[in-house]
Amino acid sequence: MTGVPASATGGHAPAAAARPAGLWNIANILTMVRLLLVPGFVLLMLHNGGYDPAWRSFAWAAFAIAMITDLFDGHLARKYDLVTDFGKIADPIADKATMGAALICLSALGDLKWWVTGVILFREIGITLMRFWVIKHGVIPASRGGKMKTLAQGVAVGMYILALTGPLATIRFWVMAVAVVLTVATGLDYVRQAIVLRRAGRAAGAAGR
Repeated sequence: MTGVPASATGGHAPAAAARPAGLWNIANILTMVRLLLVPGFVLLMLHNGGYDPAWRSFAWAAFAIAMITDLFDGHLARKYDLVTDFGKIADPIADKATMGAALICLSALGDLKWWVTGVILFREIGITLMRFWVIKHGVIPASRGGKMKTLAQGVAVGMYILALTGPLATIRFWVMAVAVVLTVATGLDYVRQAIVLRRAGRAAGAAGR
């Protein structure tokens, strides 16, 4: 009890302090589901030599579920104030693990050039490390180009996972080409933003001394 009558506060009890989000919330659970899907996806992708159309379809379904949950967990965390330190770390790890596993499997099976996998993974891992490098100066927000890149990568990799032939196989080549261009272009833009942010942060720190 505070010893203050309700009438002194306008007839209302003081609002309770907001409780921090617990670890076991829907956003974190979806992130953990994505992490658990990675080894399952790899097993489905490589089952029976990796060229069975039926098993590739199952692998595509696992990949699609991972991509869909990726859309929802971040949105739910922000909308319902479920952001946690675990989610901040695990969410990008789950993203990179899902995409990395798919790309490496495709290149190992000879369906995708290794240089494509290398470019995409180098960009994704590099940008993630760079975000941590400048995080004390500020946060680099996700850009529209970055969201388009993520969509293009997801669609392109999904099309490569499926055993497509004919015109669809040609279309997926061009979708992947667009994804690679967006990957490189947005990566360079993030590097520019990081340099500007770091310089501004260091200048502000020097001015405040």
